[in-house]
Amino acid sequence: MIQLTRLNNSRLALNCDLIKYVEQAPDTVITLLSGEKLLVRETTEQVIERVRDFRRSVLSRTEDTSAIQSGLRLDRTASHPGPSTEESDRG
Repeated sequence: MIQLTRLNNSRLALNCDLIKYVEQAPDTVITLLSGEKLLVRETTEQVIERVRDFRRSVLSRTEDTSAIQSGLRLDRTASHPGPSTEESDRG
């Protein structure tokens, strides 16, 4: 979610996946997929940059999580190499 400011200075957090488009006319108008329109104080460029920053942070966390999970898989494999020959012979 990104934080924005309405024209009356109240803050709002917006799920940026719901944005259809953003336009400057002269205030910044955000049109959501539902057709609802929001007027905000931030410029179009600021809204776009906040969306980019949010998406970057999500991707970064996803990459970090994948790296951690890969490390855990490697650790588990090293500490638990699997059944011994005797165990696999038993069935």
